[in-house]
Amino acid sequence: MRFPAAVLRAYDGPFTVEEVALASGPADGEVLVRIAGCGLCRTDLAVRRSAGRSPLPAVLGHEGAGVVEATGGAATGLRAGDHVVLSFDSCGRCRGCLDAAPAYCDSFAALNLFGGRAEHAARFTDAAGSALAPRWFGQSSFAGYALVPARNAVRVDPALPLALLGPLGCGFLTGAGAVLNSFRVGPGDTLVVLGAGAVGLAAVMAATAAGAVTVAVDRHPERLALAERFGALPLPATASGLPERVARLTDGGARYALDTTASAPLINDALRSLRPTGRLGLVARLGAELPLETGTLDRGRSISHICEGDAVPGLLIPRLTALWQAGRFPFDALIRTYPLTAINEAEHDCETGRVVKPVLIPGS
Repeated sequence: MRFPAAVLRAYDGPFTVEEVALASGPADGEVLVRIAGCGLCRTDLAVRRSAGRSPLPAVLGHEGAGVVEATGGAATGLRAGDHVVLSFDSCGRCRGCLDAAPAYCDSFAALNLFGGRAEHAARFTDAAGSALAPRWFGQSSFAGYALVPARNAVRVDPALPLALLGPLGCGFLTGAGAVLNSFRVGPGDTLVVLGAGAVGLAAVMAATAAGAVTVAVDRHPERLALAERFGALPLPATASGLPERVARLTDGGARYALDTTASAPLINDALRSLRPTGRLGLVARLGAELPLETGTLDRGRSISHICEGDAVPGLLIPRLTALWQAGRFPFDALIRTYPLTAINEAEHDCETGRVVKPVLIPGS
């Protein structure tokens, strides 16, 4: 079968929307999904800075949602017509997967970032018959269709706005999962969120839904206005004395902090904003050494990295959609849709901060 897809052919080049071909249907344990919408995530754009480790040319995209068209056997647990949200790939067999921590799968990097599985090679070809790179995050969903392992696909209520659900598979899952899974925030807890982008604002919404007092820190007034709309106390990152200001707003310091910026000065400020035994979680990948200032880890404070919100997607995604249906997780307010053919415009708007979460719609 043939369908349009956005192909990245050079690390410093534009996406090109081309006709691609899929040589065969789903094998055992796979499903073919017609994509209704796919979020554009900064991890997709980070391929440009991956030092060539992510193979090109490739079809990227890892926040897909769509309708199951065909299944590779009954063992998938899905059937044609099911509405699904797609998430990250995992092996299902290693200790991390068996411990219900698939984001810490032993094969996570290989499966999602650097080439996929051996059996996935050359499943996609371009119009000239040349092979495209194996699946990105088990999906490659900047396309009309995606061929995915069934465990990547989470069935959702068909009454939901399917085209908008894709970011629940990564960006929104990461922010909300950090709050609900990693920190297990509850009523009366205090949280400071550094960076009010897609991940940070998802964290704010989840914390508000959980009954926490949340402080949002960002340098863009419009992002702080969004955070305030979703229940956070806004705090400009540009002013001095951030830890002291957080302490005043949280009655002596936050119990939890979530950094989405990978900024060393902000990370040190976040640690100083914590009360004794407080915990800081990092979700952004650090691009350089992180020098910690003297005293930042005193009095029982701790710091750790959080991958994919410590989520089991099949459990967290339905929880988030239920919160949305109850009016308590309004993630759709962060989304602007673009036709797949406008992917380069969507990338520009994402990189410049004009939009929080672009979602690409194939065929529109």
